[in-house]
Amino acid sequence: MIGNNRAANSHLVIRRREGKQQKFKSQRSAQRFLSTHAAVYNTFNVQRHLIRRSTLRVFRAEADRIWSAATAAA
Repeated sequence: MIGNNRAANSHLVIRRREGKQQKFKSQRSAQRFLSTHAAVYNTFNVQRHLIRRSTLRVFRAEADRIWSAATAAA
C-alpha cells in the first residue's frame, strides 16, 4: 500500500497540470501558457512560513523590480 501512495503522490503535479490544460483549445497553447506561468510563479512564490516578514519584504521588492524590468522591456 505504501508504494501505491508514493506513486500517486509523485504524479500529483502532473495531474494538476493536466487539469489546467483542459481549459485550453490545444496542447500547444496550454504548454506555451504554462511555461510562461511557471517562470512568473517561481519568481513570486515564496514559502512565507519559512522566512521572517522582513526578509519577505526584501524578496517581494526584488520580485517587483524584476517584474517591472521584464514588462518594461516587452
